[in-house]
Amino acid sequence: MHPFALSRADDPATAVAIQTRDPGLAFIAGGTDLIGLMKDRAALPERLLDINHLPGMSYIEARADGGLRIGALARMSDVAASLAVRERFPLIAEALLFAASGQLRNMASIGGNIMQRTRCAYFRDEDDLPCNKRRPGSGCSARHGLNRNHAIFGWSDACVATNPSDLAVALAALDAQVIVRGRTGERSIPITEFHRLPGDTPERDNALDRGDLIVAVDVAARREARASHYLKVRDRQSFEFALVSAAAGIAIDGRSIASARLALGGVAHKPWRLRAAETALRGVSLDDRDALRSAIAASFAEARALAHNAFKIELAQRVVVRALQVAGERT
Repeated sequence: MHPFALSRADDPATAVAIQTRDPGLAFIAGGTDLIGLMKDRAALPERLLDINHLPGMSYIEARADGGLRIGALARMSDVAASLAVRERFPLIAEALLFAASGQLRNMASIGGNIMQRTRCAYFRDEDDLPCNKRRPGSGCSARHGLNRNHAIFGWSDACVATNPSDLAVALAALDAQVIVRGRTGERSIPITEFHRLPGDTPERDNALDRGDLIVAVDVAARREARASHYLKVRDRQSFEFALVSAAAGIAIDGRSIASARLALGGVAHKPWRLRAAETALRGVSLDDRDALRSAIAASFAEARALAHNAFKIELAQRVVVRALQVAGERT
């Protein structure tokens, strides 16, 4: 295990200032992803700053307008169990319950969950094979190697890994905002812009800079949120990352879709919104499976399969159809 020093911060301003001036320091809350990265030697911080005692960051606020604000240090299990979350945003509760074992959900924080780094055996395993995320410029072993679990959207020759966060997929469908405190104050980052596509710099997973601290996630009230569902397909039923997952929320008029919000997981370096499909689904009957498939296909023209994951293109469309139909039964 990589040696490190551990200290504690008692207020957000101090935490931000310490990390800003110390490039060898990382924040730690639940540590369920970071400690694994350190064991794999994919992340080697010299110092960890425990932020678990920062005040006012563990809350779950159900707002009077129907929206939701979740402190970054709220635990996944607490958010999943919240009655307000389950009633107003069932896809968030379902995404959290699918995300990890009960023990991990009791430890893992909401901010840490959306900070997870991408999943790829060549990145996570210390096998010294080329990986641009570990060693920028060394190459991507997965590009022409074992890539069954990898991306079909937004990948580059530099990296074909996928984002592992189930919660981030649900939040992307809802256009949630990530509230960040940094050196110049507080700002809001749309979750759809929080994670980065790999491009030529796959070592950068998100939009955060040194000293940036996630303080909350804000989810606005939306008509589609109450009739929503998160569906995850994986290789085994127990704790496992998604081959493909779908977050779907809809508003209906009779049995026709008035509006839809859709995002996919397990298919890209970030949660992938299906905006063309959302437009094409307007007016489509939930009972017309062929019309649903045709509308969803509008978002798959840009899908690019790798050597071993072409099945994901068909699988993802089937998962979206099923997620929509389940969401439709909740109206």
